[in-house]
Amino acid sequence: MVLFSLVATHADIDLETVAQLSNGSSELASAALTDSPVVSGAVVLATCNRYEIYGETGNGDDIEAARSALVSQISELSGLNEQLVSRSFATHTGPDVTRHLFAVSAGLDSAVVGEREIAGQVRRALITAQQEGTASSGLVRLFQAASKTAKDVGAQTALGSRGLSIVSVALDLATDLAENDDWSTKNVVVFGTGAYAGATMSLLRERGCTAISVYSSSGRAEAFVATRGGTALDAETLPAAVAAADVMIGCSGSDNRVEAADLTRVRAQSNKPLIAIDLALTHDFDPAVGELDGVELLTLESVRLAAPQEQAESLSQASAIVTGAASSFESEREARSVDSAIVALRRHTMNVLDAEMEKVRARHGCTAAAEEVEFALRRMVKQLLHIPTVRARELAANGQQEEYVAALEALYGIQVEQPAAAPAAECPVDHGQLRSESA
Repeated sequence: MVLFSLVATHADIDLETVAQLSNGSSELASAALTDSPVVSGAVVLATCNRYEIYGETGNGDDIEAARSALVSQISELSGLNEQLVSRSFATHTGPDVTRHLFAVSAGLDSAVVGEREIAGQVRRALITAQQEGTASSGLVRLFQAASKTAKDVGAQTALGSRGLSIVSVALDLATDLAENDDWSTKNVVVFGTGAYAGATMSLLRERGCTAISVYSSSGRAEAFVATRGGTALDAETLPAAVAAADVMIGCSGSDNRVEAADLTRVRAQSNKPLIAIDLALTHDFDPAVGELDGVELLTLESVRLAAPQEQAESLSQASAIVTGAASSFESEREARSVDSAIVALRRHTMNVLDAEMEKVRARHGCTAAAEEVEFALRRMVKQLLHIPTVRARELAANGQQEEYVAALEALYGIQVEQPAAAPAAECPVDHGQLRSESA
């Protein structure tokens, strides 16, 4: 089995295009397995600044067909033409898939280098795929190893101690822009109840902010504040809260964005400045909001440009951990890939031995002589299998396991069966909330 990935990130394309590509992302993995026979597994990672699809196919020759099928499905779900979709995605195969995902999970490929939120998003992407039955065994191992690598980077480098995130950098920017940097005096309105909204609430509390109101177009604000504190807003109470706000933070990515004209009308009687922080990939706030008098608009692009550069030593340490983990994973994967071939060869050989022993017993009965013959034959078979087993491991280490499998088929007619996909997880997850209101 061969892993591949399609990657569209802030590093290569603008965030607007990333947002458009990810429309319908919650349906993509299931559609890929249903519509494309060459795709045996799929996990979708959609965040505020990346849209990545990880897949598994039977062999390398199927990757182009799998990519074409995914591009076609993304085009249909997003409404973008296939040429644009195809240009937007880079394709990774082989060890590059592992290195990239491990770096992503560790926060090394983020707009804010070292951010910790991405590790949770990688973990949730796997849980969702397992729940939907689209995660193959190879992808399960890949994502679990990526999560472990992220933990190692967090525990062993200064990146973990910094605790940086997109939200924290955005709040630092807002602090610098505000006339008063005391968060305990500010009224804040948060839009959304997903993962980013939760992180935002925690960081606001750490900075001393207590006057926090939460609005969700899906009606989840009451449940959200019940466990996190704050005041739940609805459509009737939202205008007054926005009128009194010093800061409003968009984390929902819903279709109901705050328009510039509506904000002007609601705040017509307010003379205090407003900082609008839009952390939603699809924009919670009309970009024209930033042109209004007295309003400062911060976006994901603002955060990306303002993100501090990590110390070279910390980055070097983190990169070394990622490189080592990726190398170990690939070595283990290559060794595992010939396990089925070794088992198949042993089974074939032992079946031949058992058939011959049946003939011996049929002719001579279960005598001492027959037992001695069986013992000698089994010892001989064990010795004969030693070198082929060692060679299988050596070839796998050199990435030549497919040649070994082909040789078994050519010499003995042995068909090597691939291991079954991993079962779906039992953990219940609210997929709608994760997708619709997590950046």
